[in-house]
Amino acid sequence: MGELAHPALPDDAVEVGRIIGAWGIKGAIKVLPFSSAPEALFSTKRWHVRPAVVQRPVTISAAPMPELLHVVQARGHGDGIVATVQDVDDRSAAEALAGARVFVSRTSFPTPGENEFYWVDLIGLDVFNREGVALGRVIGLLETGPHCVLQIRPEGDAAADGSPECLVPFVDAYVDAVDRDARRITVDWQADY
Repeated sequence: MGELAHPALPDDAVEVGRIIGAWGIKGAIKVLPFSSAPEALFSTKRWHVRPAVVQRPVTISAAPMPELLHVVQARGHGDGIVATVQDVDDRSAAEALAGARVFVSRTSFPTPGENEFYWVDLIGLDVFNREGVALGRVIGLLETGPHCVLQIRPEGDAAADGSPECLVPFVDAYVDAVDRDARRITVDWQADY
């Protein structure tokens, strides 16, 4: 009997959450999504999983972690998601998945509305102000409650001069345009703010 081929992690896979443990006694899992609006987890029935970055000790008799979960049902529950998946039939099997990272193919994400963006689509874009001065590249976003803030790392001469990271609120008052095709964000912001 040959080994089953493990599904490769898609090239466009995005880490969207982490399994935090079992829920109930019938094998449901509890997932902590990385977004307050976790539509990506609801938009597909195929969740790719990988072990936590820091491996926890495993016994020799432990079954290998599956690399793909086929979701039967997923629903919001408090700050998390409770899901039932094929071949996870009891609490012990669900607990064995605790700590696993959950990935979803970017093509499975719901289409954002006009002037809506996924964080993953903004990271790596170059940021320029209205005068065409390069402020740097988006390296992350911060959730502040009322809105998100772009974390921008200077590049080139500004980075060599030791310029600090720039934080720009991601709101209409400061963000003029996002052009994903040109990989560019234009903002009403100065390098010395």
